[in-house]
Amino acid sequence: MVVIPTMGRCQMLNLCCFFFHEEEESQQRKIIGILAFNAAKTMSRLLSLYHSLTDDEIHRLRRGIIKSKGVAYLNSKEEYFLLNLACAEHLDDLNLAAIAVSHLGRNCSDMRLSRFDTVFAGLKNGLVDLHKLQFDTRKIENVIENMEKLVSSTRSLHTAMESLVEMEALEKKMQRWGTMRANHGTKVKVECFNDKITFYRKKVQYYKQISLWNQTFDKVVGLMARIICIVYARICSVFGTLITGNKSNNNVKGFLRPKLKNGSCLLEHGELYKANIYLFDQNNEPMKKNQMLKSTKTGVIRFHNHNPSLPKVANFCGRDDVAKKNRVLNLAPLSTVGGAGLSMRYANVILFIDRCMHATAAIGNDARACLYEMLPGRLKVKVRRKLRGQWLEWEGNSIGRGVEGRSAMAKQWLSTVEEVMEWLLPMAHDTVRWQVERNVEKQKFETKLTVLLLQTLHYSDLEKVEEVIVEVLVGLSFLCWCQKQQQW
Repeated sequence: MVVIPTMGRCQMLNLCCFFFHEEEESQQRKIIGILAFNAAKTMSRLLSLYHSLTDDEIHRLRRGIIKSKGVAYLNSKEEYFLLNLACAEHLDDLNLAAIAVSHLGRNCSDMRLSRFDTVFAGLKNGLVDLHKLQFDTRKIENVIENMEKLVSSTRSLHTAMESLVEMEALEKKMQRWGTMRANHGTKVKVECFNDKITFYRKKVQYYKQISLWNQTFDKVVGLMARIICIVYARICSVFGTLITGNKSNNNVKGFLRPKLKNGSCLLEHGELYKANIYLFDQNNEPMKKNQMLKSTKTGVIRFHNHNPSLPKVANFCGRDDVAKKNRVLNLAPLSTVGGAGLSMRYANVILFIDRCMHATAAIGNDARACLYEMLPGRLKVKVRRKLRGQWLEWEGNSIGRGVEGRSAMAKQWLSTVEEVMEWLLPMAHDTVRWQVERNVEKQKFETKLTVLLLQTLHYSDLEKVEEVIVEVLVGLSFLCWCQKQQQW
């Protein structure tokens, strides 16, 4: 466990508590300016994390998402495993936010804010009593409300600036047209356009005044730093209780400690527990389960970490770079869809199947060829093998039972396919949504709740997913065959 020799527990607690005091205004403090958009993305991520940890959302996670048919069948029925996965992803997202805040903190005039990386490292290593960082208090709700207003106004600023850029580009074109027409003796009326572009410029100036653009680094970093501390404490409180069953932590209101099996961690899922970025030692070896969360006499939960400081560079990056940094994403075993690198491909296959289901009469050779080409080689082999046996059965039943028998079989297959797609399709949608939400370059400062990896196909059992897709494709083939028979 890391020990920071230059800072004791009391000093660290005082430094952490500093974030919960209002900023003293000073003319010497730098305005955030163009970095407002980067700050808004980080702030949005923190707001989403905060809202995902309320009692209602934790209840929805445990009683809804984890119990859903798709997650239970394709991913796991073990609540402990899925909660650990959710915990690891929350911590991973929080760590990325903390890196970004630490980077912004270097522009702060207050030395205590510029040392946030040290504070966060100390927080992770038990130098702060997390019980003092209370979640969902009136004071914190005021901070959240303030942050939401700043994100909203910054979003409006971004939209207004995009519109202004388009208007200014059009203005240059009109000036060129005006010059050309003037040379030919033609007048161009631009009064209405000038009024419009003046309106947009005033709009941009207004949103700059009320958004993050006009805030100081000290205020913005101070707001986000206190929420990072609160969110971290909440994650420890909720998941420390649910995963370890530790009585010394504050139970989530209305929840009982889960009864865990001896050993808790299933053998086939053992590798996944490397995903928790605070369970690594210097050799990237996972800590033992009973050392995952350790409670001190004061009730402080300590996450083991051998890297006390945050990385020095925190650039905002695209989806590929985020994926490289996301340890939870990259630790999916080869036996999973994500581990095989097929998450998005299979999600798109399922979405295409759904479109075909709603237009079986219009499925032509081109559509079937397109769907077939979307399948990887191993899935093509499975589909062909399954269809060979089914065609003979279909043709035999069609001859023996006639039109009524074929109609009954079609209804049976349609019912089967619809039943499977009812729980398979949401996982495909969530897989695509997860990728979009983690693409930082395309983020639009949304504070809504994000999809967790456990809701996607990423950690789904590869064999089960392929089996289900093959079954749906076979059913779809039969429905298409029935449509052709009716046309003949």
